[in-house]
Amino acid sequence: MSDDEATDLVMRLMAIPGRSGEEAAVMEAITGELRAAGVKPSAIKFDNAHKRSTFSGSGGPAGAGNLIVKLPGTPGDPRGKLPRKMLAAHADTVPICVGCTPRRQGGRVVASPPAKGKGNPATGLGADDRAGCAVVLSTAIALLRSGTPHPPLTLLFTVQEEVGLHGARNLAIGQLGSPRLAFNFDGGSPAKITLGATGGYRMTIRVHGLASHAGNQPQQGVSAVAIASLAVADLHQNGWHGLVVKGAKRGASNVGVISGGQATNVVTDLVTLRAEARSHDAKFRERIVREIEKAFRRAAKAVRSDSGVRGSVEFDGVLDYESFRLPDDDPSVRAAAQAVSDEGAEPTLAVTNGGIDANWLTARGVPTVTLGCGQRQIHTVGEELDLGEFHLARRVALRLATAG
Repeated sequence: MSDDEATDLVMRLMAIPGRSGEEAAVMEAITGELRAAGVKPSAIKFDNAHKRSTFSGSGGPAGAGNLIVKLPGTPGDPRGKLPRKMLAAHADTVPICVGCTPRRQGGRVVASPPAKGKGNPATGLGADDRAGCAVVLSTAIALLRSGTPHPPLTLLFTVQEEVGLHGARNLAIGQLGSPRLAFNFDGGSPAKITLGATGGYRMTIRVHGLASHAGNQPQQGVSAVAIASLAVADLHQNGWHGLVVKGAKRGASNVGVISGGQATNVVTDLVTLRAEARSHDAKFRERIVREIEKAFRRAAKAVRSDSGVRGSVEFDGVLDYESFRLPDDDPSVRAAAQAVSDEGAEPTLAVTNGGIDANWLTARGVPTVTLGCGQRQIHTVGEELDLGEFHLARRVALRLATAG
C-alpha cells in the first residue's frame, strides 16, 4: 500500500464517529477493507467484550465487541515453526472527536470544523487511535496484496480503551491463537517503545450529610459539601492529592468529579465524588487509596449538627488496570527495537504513567509492547497526525509482521 493510499485510509477512519461504546461503524469499515483485500469471512471474529463491560451504555446498537482477525502463515514458513505475532490498536476515540473532518495540511493531518452546523464545532482529530487502526490495517492489506512471507498473524482491534481499557480487560483471550510476540500501536512516536505502564484504581465516594433549611436552621444540618471540602483540603495539605511523593515512593491521585446539592437554601445531604489513584508500585497505590479513605472519614467526624449528628461516607472502587514492566530483553521489546533501528530511527524504551491496552494484555498472558503512530496533542482540539511518523510506524509494523 502506497503512502497516499494509507493517508487516505487513515483520514477516512478518523472521520467515522466512534467514541467508546459506539464503535460498530468503525468496525464495519475495518472489516469491509479486510474483506476487499481477500480475508476470508471465517477469519473475522468478534467477541462479546462490550456485553461483559461495566461501562455505561455498553451493548447498545452502536456498540461492538473486540475484532479479532487471524491470518495463516504463508508458504514461506513451510514447517509452520514461526511463532504467531499480534498487531493491535484500539478503535474508540474520546467524545471531543465526534464530528471530526480530517484535513491534510502539509505533512500533517488536522481537524476542520464540521460543515453546515453538524457535529462538534470544536473537534479533536481522533488520530488516537484511528492512526493505530490504520497502521495495523494497512500492514495486513500490504501483506495480502504482495504475498510477502510472514508467520501466522493475529490482528486485534479493541473497544472501550479510552474509558478504562474495558475491551482489553474483557477480551476473549483464547481467540487470539496464543501469540508469542505482541505489538500495540497507540499514541506518540513510533521510535518510543513503551514496555511498562502504571496501575490505576478508580473510586466513587458518596458523602452523606443531613438536610436542613440553610437560612432558618442551618445548625440542624450536616453539610456533605463541607465534609467533602475538608477531605480534599486534607489530602492536598498532606501531599496525597496530585503528584504523590513519599520518600522513594511515587504515585498520583485526583478527585476529578464532584456533584451534589439542589438549592442554596438547603444544607446538602449528599455529595458524590469520583477519584483515582495511580502508581507503578501496587502497594503504594493501595496506600494512596487508604489515605483518601482516611481523609474522608476524618472529615465526616469533624462535621456535626448542633445535636451531635455526624455524616458518613461510603466507597466503591475498582482496579482499572494493574501496572507492569517488561524486561528490556523481552522478545517483543527486542523485536520492536530492531525494527525501529532498521528503519533508521533511534529506539527509546519508555514507561508511561497512563493506562494502555498492554496493561491488560500483559496481565492476561500476552506480553505486549506499545509503539506510537505520530499522534500529537491527543484528546484536544489541537490534535494532529504527523504523516512522516505515521508512515514510519507503518514500515516498522511491516517489519514486525514479516521478520522471522
